[in-house]
Parts: sequence; C-alpha cells; structure tokens
Amino acid sequence: MCRSRKSTDAIQPTSSNSRRRSFSSSFQTPKSLKPASSFSDPSPSTTSTTNDLASSSNNFYFISSSDSLSTQTSNTLSSLRASLPENPHIYDFSLISSATTNFLSKRFSSSSSSSSWLCHLHGKQVVVFRRKLRRSIELDDLVHKLSVICRSHHSSLIKLLGASLSGNFVYLVYEYVKGANLGDCLRNPKNPSFTPLSSWISRMQIAIDIAHGLDYIHHCSGLETSFTHNHIKVTSILVAEDSLTAKICHFGTAEICGEVSEEEGSRSLGRTDSKVMKIEGTRGYMAPELQFSGLVTQKCDVYAFGVVVLELLSGEEALKFMFDEGDGGYKR
Repeated sequence: MCRSRKSTDAIQPTSSNSRRRSFSSSFQTPKSLKPASSFSDPSPSTTSTTNDLASSSNNFYFISSSDSLSTQTSNTLSSLRASLPENPHIYDFSLISSATTNFLSKRFSSSSSSSSWLCHLHGKQVVVFRRKLRRSIELDDLVHKLSVICRSHHSSLIKLLGASLSGNFVYLVYEYVKGANLGDCLRNPKNPSFTPLSSWISRMQIAIDIAHGLDYIHHCSGLETSFTHNHIKVTSILVAEDSLTAKICHFGTAEICGEVSEEEGSRSLGRTDSKVMKIEGTRGYMAPELQFSGLVTQKCDVYAFGVVVLELLSGEEALKFMFDEGDGGYKR
C-alpha cells in the first residue's frame, strides 16, 4: 500500500532527541529567570537535574505504595487474627466465681440439667454453663478434649471458649450471641400471636442451618473424629437477632460431661455408681431406641432434628400435657 511522505512521517516514532527536548521543556523555569538560549539546547547539567527529579518522583511513588500496602496488610492480618478461634482456656474457678458474683447474679437460663450466667471474662462477654459431671474427668483429659472441640468452628455452632472444673461440676464458657432460643421464637408465652419466623422461607432457613451444623458435628471436617450432640431441641438452638440464622448450643457438652463414652466401638451412656442407668435427654426428643437401650448414637440426633422440623412446620410443642375434661385428668 502506498503512503505519502506526509503520512509516513506521521506514523514514524519521534527521535530520542525530540523526546528529550519535550521532556525537558516540561521542567523549564520561567524566561525571566533563565536565558532564552538554554531552551533550544539544554545543557548537560539541566538534563541531569531533570532526570534526578523524575527519578526522585518515581521513588516517592514506590515508597507511598509500599507504605499503603503495608498498612492494608496489617489491617487484614488484624481482622483475620480476630476472626480465628482462640486457644482453649482452662479458667481458674475463682475467676468464674468472681465474674458471676459467687453465682448469685441473675441466671441467664435454668433447666433441670444446667444453669447459666451472662458475665465478662478476659474483657469478653460470655455465657457460663454449669453442668454436673456424669463421670469424673482428669485435667489432662479435659485439656485434650477442649483442644479438639475448640478447633471446631462453624457458622451454625456456638463457640466453646474454655472450661473450669470444681467438685462434681464443670463450667463451660461459650461465646455470647444476642438472640432468643427457637422455642421462644415459635411460641412466645407473652405474645402467642407474634413470631419473628413469619414466613416459610425463614423457617426453612432455620432447618437448613441446623442440618448443616449437625452434619459438621457428626463428621467434623478435618478433625478425624466424630461427635454426638445428644441435646438437640428447640431450647438448645439459638436464633441470632441480627440475621435470624440458627446456631446450635452446647456442642461438646456430652463428651466433656461424660454423657457418652467410647466402649467397644459404640457410644453408650455412662453409668453412675448405682445400678440404675442415667438417661440424659429431653422427653419428646429422645429416640425410642435410646429409651430402650440407653445407647447414644448420631441417629438419636437425627431423630431429635426431625422433631424440631415438625415443630417448625406446626408451631406446636414436641410434648405437652392437656387437660381431659372426660376423666378430669391430664393426657400426654
């Protein structure tokens, strides 16, 4: 293809001298301060000063970028460190006693098997649960179990931070999550007509969160072990206030308290000194095979989860006693 001389000159690159003149002219001083002859042919000293200025400008850019990157990296590491699970604490009993005013503070919750207090430990708001030991546990064994359980972290589980031993009781320290248990969300005794779970989508999300949490508990990805919760019920499931997501409470309680033990490859309930076997569970949530044999298995958790799903669908309690006008008594 033929080109005219004018078009050929237009696409040819400019010479290095012309680039130097163009670059140098951008750093020239006013005419009143410099002879006019210096504009047409800059002296070597002027060129050197210009190059030094350009070099120092580039250096300043890299220093600023390095400082900014370092700051961003520091912030990222700080946020990552804050999100990682803490090492398990063996709390001194006197510290827990002081935080709960010798356990005279108002109880956060109470049931037949445990009591809890909302308090501050090490500058963090926590919930302390007191449960009776079904089987004695050595401190070394407690440390080992805590190291395994505290490594477990899942969005559908309340984190266990540590524990303390005193007499026949173990004090389990869990993180505090603002919200209400699933039972109160479904059936509020103060306002029975109100529920925050007012759509099927919200209740389906609760069921999905519980299922994911149970799947993690039973398979414990990366921990090379498995657990049984043994306390799945609506009062052991917290609905977070900000997101209306479900979180399972009391993860690790059964193992630490001695409610289950490894015997000949199966998980069975620990026995007390008496000849009567203590079955730890809640009526309405215990699988028939658990009541018959006393063996705690992961299938018992699945059965209890099915009961919770029925409560989500119906809004009714798992088990209640109603007055029978016919015979004047109560029926289950």
